[in-house]
Amino acid sequence: MKSSKAQIQAKFHKIPAIRFEKSSKAQIQAKFHKIPAIRFEDQKLTSFSGLLIFQLLFIRMNLKQRLKKCFSHLKVSPIFGRHLVVLLLIVHLLLGFRRLREVDYYRDDPLVLRLLGLRKLPDVSTISRALSQMESEGVEKYRELSRGLVIEGLIRERLPRLTVDFDGSVLTTKGHAQGTAVGFNKARKGARSYYPLFCTVAQTGQFLDLLHRPGNVHDSNGADEFMMRCFENLRDKLKGATFESRMDSAFFSKKVLPIFDYNHVKFTASVPFERLTELKGKIEQRKRWRRIDNEWSYFETNWQGRGTVPQWSWLTGSHFRRCKKPFSP
Repeated sequence: MKSSKAQIQAKFHKIPAIRFEKSSKAQIQAKFHKIPAIRFEDQKLTSFSGLLIFQLLFIRMNLKQRLKKCFSHLKVSPIFGRHLVVLLLIVHLLLGFRRLREVDYYRDDPLVLRLLGLRKLPDVSTISRALSQMESEGVEKYRELSRGLVIEGLIRERLPRLTVDFDGSVLTTKGHAQGTAVGFNKARKGARSYYPLFCTVAQTGQFLDLLHRPGNVHDSNGADEFMMRCFENLRDKLKGATFESRMDSAFFSKKVLPIFDYNHVKFTASVPFERLTELKGKIEQRKRWRRIDNEWSYFETNWQGRGTVPQWSWLTGSHFRRCKKPFSP
């Protein structure tokens, strides 16, 4: 049944009256004589509830037991074993802390204790003493475990092509930490630092391995042996993958580049033109370029250093490529 317009609409001309009622004194005031009982209870509150995800991850990885095997060669079994100290440092970094003394911020957190399987965290002095007593065998076993975890993930991903990048990074320290030295430091000139060489997997963003070095070494220092070990570890486990790598001009040397040819790794490297002026002139004088797309082009050539650069004579028969924007008509 359809309603009429008169049934829907209504007219109001008179404004309704608003009444303000005054509260009585008895309705406002109250008397309290008994003091309430105060009870202090342990609620087990946590500020790091996200660790629940990592607890499940560590169980699936069997991380605690695998860390324990890294130090199984030790005859002494302290209350806080080496594997517990390493696991604590992993959690420490996951929580966003960097200095050892910041352990006090979460010392009584129930979820951190649950994740580590402890009732009490070690003191800062205990952690520092355990780290100072780390022997080379335990460190190497831990590095092997770290590489193995990354490779296990790559095997699950079944990547047909794997890009491995090598690059150094300046890590500034305070004071005179062991193994540091004054070297190139763009952020803090004159500060002591480390200069480790990192091997990273571009597809997953993971660190495969690192070469620990003081801050006063060149980028290529020890790079040839380190790169060889990385490729050997990857090729043993990832049989069908195609390997490639990207490097800056610091690794353009007689020691480094043949490693990629020996391991059948495709690579791109920046050329140090300040040392190869003859090659730079040849590239600048090049007229014919092969088109890749609307932005990039390249050419391929054989080159051998002459005269003032006899150290580059080993490059005979090698192919040099350079991408370059095409000239606008």
